[in-house]
Amino acid sequence: MLSRRKEESTMNAINNPTTQLLETALSSSMTRQNTISQNIANVDTPNYKAKKTVFSHQLNEAMSNQQLSAHRTDERHNHFGGTVNNDAAKVVERTNTTYNHNGNNVDIDQEMSELAKNQIYYNVLVDRMNGRFSSIQTVIGHGR
Repeated sequence: MLSRRKEESTMNAINNPTTQLLETALSSSMTRQNTISQNIANVDTPNYKAKKTVFSHQLNEAMSNQQLSAHRTDERHNHFGGTVNNDAAKVVERTNTTYNHNGNNVDIDQEMSELAKNQIYYNVLVDRMNGRFSSIQTVIGHGR
């Protein structure tokens, strides 16, 4: 019975709103990386319209919707509950600018800057996820 509770506790520690939010952020960052890479690859393609991955507003919304869940032992206690919004990132085309005479609107300097920012963001998310799993491993006794 004790090992079953420990297993359920471990599953709750792994599958919780914070972990789900980190998974969504990692997935969205990977989508952004692919979008930026595609823009860089098409920097000289005539009439190519740069694309942009939109996900920051979704993560902000997910964090504001994230609520703690708790068991109410008295009706006078506040009610807790809610879920994390795990919407996927959206890729949209930037059509309002043209940088080149051939109709292409890829700004290579901007794309390289966005690539570097996204890489830093992704690395921070991976570090945070690793920290969560290290904590779980320590709690269950395997991370002495």
